[in-house]
Amino acid sequence: MTVLKDILYKVSLISTTGDMEVEIKNIVFDSRKVEEGSLFVAIPGTQVDGHEYIPKAVENGAKVIVCQQLPEDKSTQVTWVQVKSAAKALGIMASNFYDNPSHQLKVVAVTGTNGKTTTVTLLHQLFTAMGYSTGLLSTVENKIKEEVIPATHTTPDAISVQALLRKMVDEGCTHCFMEASSHAIVQERIAGLKLIGAVFTNISHDHLDYHQTFDEYIKAKKKLFDDLPKDAFALINGDDKRGTVMLQNSKAVGQFFALKSPADFKAKILSNTLEGLELDINGRQVWFRLIGAFNAYNILGVLGTAVLLGEDEDEVMQVLSGIRGAKGRFDRISIGGVTAIVDYAHTPDALENVLKTINGVRTGGEQLITVVGCGGNRDKTKRPIMAKLAVQESDKAILTSDNPRFEEPGAILEDMQAGVGPSDLRKTLTIVDRKEAIKTACMLSQAGDIILIAGKGHEDYQEIKGVKHHFDDAEVVSEFLNQLTKK
Repeated sequence: MTVLKDILYKVSLISTTGDMEVEIKNIVFDSRKVEEGSLFVAIPGTQVDGHEYIPKAVENGAKVIVCQQLPEDKSTQVTWVQVKSAAKALGIMASNFYDNPSHQLKVVAVTGTNGKTTTVTLLHQLFTAMGYSTGLLSTVENKIKEEVIPATHTTPDAISVQALLRKMVDEGCTHCFMEASSHAIVQERIAGLKLIGAVFTNISHDHLDYHQTFDEYIKAKKKLFDDLPKDAFALINGDDKRGTVMLQNSKAVGQFFALKSPADFKAKILSNTLEGLELDINGRQVWFRLIGAFNAYNILGVLGTAVLLGEDEDEVMQVLSGIRGAKGRFDRISIGGVTAIVDYAHTPDALENVLKTINGVRTGGEQLITVVGCGGNRDKTKRPIMAKLAVQESDKAILTSDNPRFEEPGAILEDMQAGVGPSDLRKTLTIVDRKEAIKTACMLSQAGDIILIAGKGHEDYQEIKGVKHHFDDAEVVSEFLNQLTKK
């Protein structure tokens, strides 16, 4: 166990009362997980204020309470620590408690609206293939070497992050590649981390239900780069018009990757088909298994990161050319002459990228049938935009459920339908049941056609009224295409 004074190293304190030498068994921010010897952190949240649970934490055996506001009636049986930001203090304390594992690893964080999962997954696969023991923290899964640990959030809570990094160090890992969501950055879930570098993929319309304005969303992403130390690198998508904004106020060494703008890591697309991409990178022609211009950016981000971490550029390109990418990101399934593509695209920008990629590789007579939904209890303003994109860029579009959560699916679909113009109604279907929507897409298809199923990607569940039901887009479309093939 660790004593309190060591856990508080580098935490900005307002006041302390009590024994600073008390031994701490664990750190928690959920009063239900408090046990004898716990340190409880009271975090003000958007839904619940942890300060309300201080009495319960004391009752359950907490020896230390860390909070922003001290209660009037303070128990003399515990040590009180008042801080300016409990969320930030939690990250720093968790790092100290686990002996600062990020100081013993090369940790790279990737942020952006789209491309985070693909970038960190490619980096994990690349460095593993190059002989390194590597960790991964992603939307799809967390990995320590090849051990898979299921992911519940894009970025885990601060305690879980440090615990996973500690395990990575103990298992002999040298690198960790992690997604940093805007929520996690604002909520200080990555406080206490020592980053060797950060990557900015792009930014577009998303998460305005949480951040309220696009400007606040940009500031959330920018904070990652503002907090980088001067010996870290900041690798930026130079073709994104807000890329240079990320480097304002950053002490890190800025580098750029791009397809269109001058950049440190530059590529030109020579060929783009459903089989892969051929790129010219600094005069070298390289073929990759990934598809689409958006993946050309992901490839450049990965290449740049690897080179900035000291790897040989030629070796990186050679190994990277054989890697497939992340599950649920442009997954291609071909059955009975029909190609189904399952993709996580759940923002207007991501959906547009996927649709334009498919349309860019179509050979002529085939249909593109798109199945798309929008999640419940999330940003409503993107719903009509996504429906409009799906209809305009496809021969047929089927609007359906995604994860309705606690919203009525019909209400979500009404929001989506508002984006469909009168002239496009004839090629639009609305089917609430996602399984039926995918089945209908399969029945409408013929040999040579392409079915895009967007929105859920790697997810193997559908969340309805707080309950997760098993649902895997790839499984469902494969089942129906196989049934049609046998007829």
